[in-house]
Amino acid sequence: MHTTDETVHLSNERRELHVVVIEDEPTIAESLRIGLTYEGMRVTVTGEGRSGLQIIEEQGADLVILDLMLPDIDGIVVCRRLRARSSVLPIIMLTARGDVQERVQGLQMGADDYIVKPFSFDELLARVYAILRRVGISRPVTVLQVAGLSLNPETREVTLHGRSIELTPTEFALLEQFMRHPRRVFTRQTLLSRVWGFTYVGDSNIVEVHISNLREKIGDHERKLIRTVYGVGYSLRPDDETMVE
Repeated sequence: MHTTDETVHLSNERRELHVVVIEDEPTIAESLRIGLTYEGMRVTVTGEGRSGLQIIEEQGADLVILDLMLPDIDGIVVCRRLRARSSVLPIIMLTARGDVQERVQGLQMGADDYIVKPFSFDELLARVYAILRRVGISRPVTVLQVAGLSLNPETREVTLHGRSIELTPTEFALLEQFMRHPRRVFTRQTLLSRVWGFTYVGDSNIVEVHISNLREKIGDHERKLIRTVYGVGYSLRPDDETMVE
């Protein structure tokens, strides 16, 4: 292994952030890949610690998302090896167990943050950007604007034609997903994973309830903005004249 502080520094100079995800649960790994890719990052995914170490050695990384329980070598071991070779590489550890001693051990081995499954994608993303800011990598704040709606992810302010709208955290997260990816069709399961958490097992009707509330607050009474795509999910269609329901 030759992953050094210099490797990380060179990676920081690229516009496209490189995130290495070392996670052996396919659903979580794929959700992270999709979500971070939509954030404009280059994402490399592996389910084994040894291959993760090799990827970072060969390609460098701006940040590592590392599962604690891996099929070959323990995530703690991976974290220790990474930290021995780089003091600045940001590392977020994931675990299905919330044991305090495990979290302490992970942080002692050099992890920058620790998040317990299940978690929402927005929570993880907030932690990713917080850590990147600490190492001098900042994300430009982009105010999202669609059909008279304006959403500021940094200040969490939402306006409609200049009028402030108060949204719950869940409604804000839903609207942000739609506004970041207009015309993309989100399945109910994708929204559940990204807003409520990767392993959410509650009533899927919760999506319909919150979207109904969101439509009411943004004045989308005729459902012309947030469309229901029958049998699939939902899509923000600000420029369509025809209904898809």
